[in-house]
Amino acid sequence: MTDYDKDLRSIQQARRMVTAARDAQREWAWANQAQVDKVCAAMADAAYQASERLGRMAAEETGFGIPEHKKLKNQFGSKHVWESIKDVPTVGVIDHDPVNKLYKIGWPMGVVAALTPSTNPTSTVMNKILMSVKARNGIVIAPHPSAKNSCLDTTELMAKAAVAAGAPEGLIHCMSEISLPGTNELMSHKYTAVILATGGSDMVRAAHSQGKPAFGVGPGNVPVYVDRSADLERAAKYIVGSKAFDHSVICATEQAVIADRPIANRLRELMKAEGAHFVNPVEADLLREILFWPNGTINAASVGKSPQYLGAMAGFSVPDSARILVAELTRIGRDEPLSREKMTTVLGFYEAEGWEAGCDKCVDMINFGGRGHSVLLHAENEEIIMSFGLEKPVFRIGVNTMGTLGMIGMTTGISPSLTLGSGGIGGAITGDNITVHHLLNIKRLAFETSSPPPEAFLPSSVPAGSVHGPSVSELENIVREVVLEVLKS
Repeated sequence: MTDYDKDLRSIQQARRMVTAARDAQREWAWANQAQVDKVCAAMADAAYQASERLGRMAAEETGFGIPEHKKLKNQFGSKHVWESIKDVPTVGVIDHDPVNKLYKIGWPMGVVAALTPSTNPTSTVMNKILMSVKARNGIVIAPHPSAKNSCLDTTELMAKAAVAAGAPEGLIHCMSEISLPGTNELMSHKYTAVILATGGSDMVRAAHSQGKPAFGVGPGNVPVYVDRSADLERAAKYIVGSKAFDHSVICATEQAVIADRPIANRLRELMKAEGAHFVNPVEADLLREILFWPNGTINAASVGKSPQYLGAMAGFSVPDSARILVAELTRIGRDEPLSREKMTTVLGFYEAEGWEAGCDKCVDMINFGGRGHSVLLHAENEEIIMSFGLEKPVFRIGVNTMGTLGMIGMTTGISPSLTLGSGGIGGAITGDNITVHHLLNIKRLAFETSSPPPEAFLPSSVPAGSVHGPSVSELENIVREVVLEVLKS
């Protein structure tokens, strides 16, 4: 089998699936709210019941993360996400403003092209299917090749539950013939209405280049500042636990601690007690070598791995008690690879004198590789907390919470989602956590609330036959003068 044959099959599959989804969506667009909610509830329940099996399958297929943590993410992507959107009206009149005589009417977009990552494959599939179908859209999943089987299993399970609950056949699909030309065909197809891309920067750029509405996410190089006013025991527990969660494959995971100098030593000791293993300078150099290629891209073999696995890759021993590895750093930028986003169990550690200096280091990290995404803060000083909220160039500021679970909305009031927008400064259309509202068009039925001004009905004051602007001969003279000036110069 040649690559050419594979590409052709992938392109043809994309065409078949998006066409079938479009046909089914035209029928689904006439479903009432009760029918929509019945189907979504059935899908959420089916996915939730399979959370453990699918989590184990995703970990085994990709080699990333921890099965028990993927189970928790699956439960989040199914039940938790559904609970957050189940009462959102999406059919017919969804809002009425009697004062302004305005009705808002929900309207589906059509077919969603959903690109999903290898790091959070099954949970992202659950999340995207639920919010797409809730808005009465069809959906075609394009999984990362290394997570194809687990994504396909998840999609088929949810599609079967949807049909059993009353959805039309063909509303939900997942590609099994995967190639770049096939994914591009899916995104560019005339029946694709909107693109929902979760993955690497190259994928997101491709999604935004299609000339269609696209929701994409950028990298999350998330700093966490720990102030002298913080509850240090809680901060240490949350930082280590968050960085260790599923071996750090969620994009909102903490990438470097920035510790206020007076409490830095105490924070180190508390983090060690939670399972943080601080590496020495030689070991840090070995990590720099194995985590990134010379061009700065991450070595996929290191993604989502345990500290012990990384130590073996790099050639040094790591105690069994270690949950994460921590490297002491002083620089941020291209000459310090460990200041990049690290989708694995390696955390940077900086010191800063006072919150203003800590603030500056956070901004340096964000500008280097995470504009618009997230920042974490452990503090009790309300002035500092509000300053971080007002000044940081990100759209999620987590206060005294875990980056992983807080920024996806499991432990905070942020909208539950596994697709986190990075806003205009991060190259995305929104800084929101993407949810059903982003996949729903709103029609507005508006009645007159005030009479037009009398001037709107006055006859034109321009005499009949009059001409606005220069005449043809005047235009010719203007052009002639411009040309002569150009020739003189």
